[in-house]
Amino acid sequence: MTAWPQGVARHVLEQVDSTNAEAMRMAPALSGPTWIMARRQTAGRGRRGRAWTDPPGNFAATLVLRPEGGPADAARLSFVAALAVHDALRQLCGPQLNVALKWPNDVLLNGGKLSGILLESIGSGGAIQALAIGIGVNLIAAPDIAEAGAVRPVSLQGETGLLVAPGDLLDALAAAFDQWHRQMRDFGFAPIRTAWLARAARLGETITARTGAVETTGRFEGIDETGALILTGPRGRQAIPAADIYFSGA
Repeated sequence: MTAWPQGVARHVLEQVDSTNAEAMRMAPALSGPTWIMARRQTAGRGRRGRAWTDPPGNFAATLVLRPEGGPADAARLSFVAALAVHDALRQLCGPQLNVALKWPNDVLLNGGKLSGILLESIGSGGAIQALAIGIGVNLIAAPDIAEAGAVRPVSLQGETGLLVAPGDLLDALAAAFDQWHRQMRDFGFAPIRTAWLARAARLGETITARTGAVETTGRFEGIDETGALILTGPRGRQAIPAADIYFSGA
């Protein structure tokens, strides 16, 4: 059994609108890092305000904490979260599980989208008072229709036949996040960047980054020390701090 990290609280709710929304409501009264898991979300959401489908049996949880540093440091915690999801799933399902990380904050299984990560914060004047790291994992069911051009959504059970209970994933995820977070606190972003790249999907291949109406296609070279995507295309080498990523043939 995975040991729960010391100094981290846990709340398990039967139903909530959104674990991120609940985290923000609870944040002012929390004394330390806290995981909030819901057995069912009624109004889950993804990046850029997209809806997140979350039937009972899927995983929905948020870690709320007070991050050290500024907004850029907080944003890099999405890479810590992605590593934690990757490692927790491998721990529970075995090292043969075909999981990979898609920039900036998705986890893929057999090339399809299994998990998404959403960071939201409370703060003012460049200071972050509380950060909510929301994580959704399609354990038993995936949405029927994907966004045009996006990777297909998949579920763990649908792809592998394996059934993982949300509570078991929470235990493994909390421990993995704590381990990677300590690494970043002690040694900075460099080891996180190295570990993330070792698990990255489509590294060295041609991908398309879309920000609003602007598209950039090029070779995925990696991420820089800020976490920005590095593409090399017709206009040379570019660092892209935020975008949606599309794969050829996805």
